Amino acid sequence: MNTETLEQAALHLPVQQRAELAHKLLLSLEAQDEDEIAQAWHVEATRRAAEIDSGQDDTVSAQQARAAAQALLR
Repeated sequence: MNTETLEQAALHLPVQQRAELAHKLLLSLEAQDEDEIAQAWHVEATRRAAEIDSGQDDTVSAQQARAAAQALLR
């Protein structure tokens, strides 16, 4: 069974069964061990640092980030 066929079959399940399936699938994504998670964060941090160093991404001060977060909460 291919992914498309599986997806179509899942979409035709009753709501409760779809919710249970979605929950199980999400839990399966969290099944990484600590080493895998640490490695993924290292790769992401390295990528972000490279973007900042190359000028592809801008940074903001902690004060600016806090002000933006507070504005979102209003």
